[in-house]
Order: sequence, then structure tokens, then C-alpha cells
Amino acid sequence: MVARLQAPPAATRAIEQFADVLWLEDGLSGNTLESYRRDLTQFAAWLAQRPGQSDPDLDAVQDSDLQDWLAHQHLARHASARSVSRALSALRRFYAIAVRDGRIRRDPTQLLVSPKLPRLPPRAIGEGQVDALLGAPDIASALGCRDRAMLEVLYACGLRVSELVGLPLAQVDLMAGVLKVLGKGARERLVPLGDEAVYRVRDYLARARPELLGSRSSDALFVTARAQAMTRQAFWNLIRKYALRADIRGHLSPHTLRHAFATHLLNHGADLRVVQLLLGHADITTTQIYTHVARERLKQLHARHHPRG
Repeated sequence: MVARLQAPPAATRAIEQFADVLWLEDGLSGNTLESYRRDLTQFAAWLAQRPGQSDPDLDAVQDSDLQDWLAHQHLARHASARSVSRALSALRRFYAIAVRDGRIRRDPTQLLVSPKLPRLPPRAIGEGQVDALLGAPDIASALGCRDRAMLEVLYACGLRVSELVGLPLAQVDLMAGVLKVLGKGARERLVPLGDEAVYRVRDYLARARPELLGSRSSDALFVTARAQAMTRQAFWNLIRKYALRADIRGHLSPHTLRHAFATHLLNHGADLRVVQLLLGHADITTTQIYTHVARERLKQLHARHHPRG
């Protein structure tokens, strides 16, 4: 399969140079850069399998090469529209920079059409399920106390999992009840914690964190038994463990709690612009995927209170 192949040396150098440019100019997160690398590497590895292209020059790619690759993605790999669209975004950015820097005269992606993506509403869980999940950790233990605090902060603030596990202790103001979060594109935002999350973080800082650290030190708010910041993968595993304990069926991820945060705010009357600021979305159009929640709430209110509802 293409996903297991490595890009040839020349293509690898070009991809790494591209990633450096994105990091310096756009300040993209490590996760986004890795996604771009992976998609471009798959494309370069596919090119290298073609006759006479054992080490292809990505700057010499033609429209027909890209069209053939898209056909391969659809027919041979059965890639989803979302996967193809993401890969096209990486290619478009790569060739836009190549044109700008004068390496090529014409962008070979300019006539390509991205597949239409369905605007599916994000999956959220109900408030009762959130309560069950938050109550799943055994707070008598240091690890359970930490996990309860992490879940409370995730739900109270609607953080991305990378924002949660990378949160420095210095960016938590429990007196003011806010977090300073560094989000995508190095954009900072202040997010209220709420009384319950403040209480759980105080409890964690007083009881669990000193026990986990021992004589060691760490700048991270949430630490492991090895006195290190938790990884995204480790927190994913914790979510799965507590979902099973809370008897929550179906796929559950840290992002599900972010969706629940937004959905429950709107259900209780929050303005979409406020939700946009709290989520750290640069553009309101990203937040508008939640407007179905507001519409459903209005319908329910109308049906409940209008004389002809």
C-alpha cells in the first residue's frame, strides 16, 4: 500500500523544505505539518512507482500526473472524499509556494476540483452521559484525581486535546478562573474554567500533582507518573477506558467532549459568536456547523410554547 512507502530522497528534501516554510511563515501546529508531510509523501511514493520516476522531481509534476493520482486514490485505495480533499489542500499549498518562489511558472493544481464534503453535524453526547464520564475516575487515587481534573477542564473549556495536554501550569489562573490557551496558528485566547473545573484543578494541584512529581519538577499542568506531560495518545486511551466504565457506547474521543461543550452551550442559549471565541475558531463559518443545534432548540421551544406549535 502507498501509505507504507517512503518518498525518495529528492522528494523528501523538497517536502521537508516545504514544511519548514509553513512552520516559519504560518506557524502551523506540529499535527498539521505532519499531516501535510504524510499526504505529500504518499503522492511522491506513488510517483516513484511509475516508469522512469524512481526519484521524481515534485516541481516537474503535470496536471495529468495529479489527475492520475486522484483516480488511483478513488479507484485503487477507495479513499474517502475527506481524505482526498485534505491531500489536495497539501498539494495546493505546496505548488502555491513553488509558484511564489519562482520554482515553477504554473500551478498544476489550479484546474483540480475538490470533492464535495458532506456538512455532517458533529457528534456530541448528552449532558447525562457527560456527567457519567466525568464521574468515572476514582478520585481517591492520584491518577484518578488528575484524570477527573483533565476531563472537567476539557468539557468546561472546549479545548482541543493538544491544547489540554500541552497546557503549562503558568497559564492557569485559578483566582480569576480562566485559562490562557495557545491554539491553532499560535492564537491566544482566554477561556473561563467554571466553578467545578476550578475545584477539581485545585484538588489535583493540592493532592495528586505533588504525589506524581515527587522530587521532580515540570512546567506542564497535567503530568504523568514519570513527571512528564501526557501525550495525546495516552489521553485518548484514558477517554476510552472511562467511556467503558461509564457504559457509553459507540466511538468517543476527546473531540467528542469539545463538540459537547459547544452543543450544550448553544442548547442553554449561548450566542454562536461567543462559542466561536471560546472554541478558538478563526472564522465564524467553522462554528456554523453547530447552527443545526440552535435551529433544533428553536423548534423545540416553538413547539413547547407556541399555541399552535
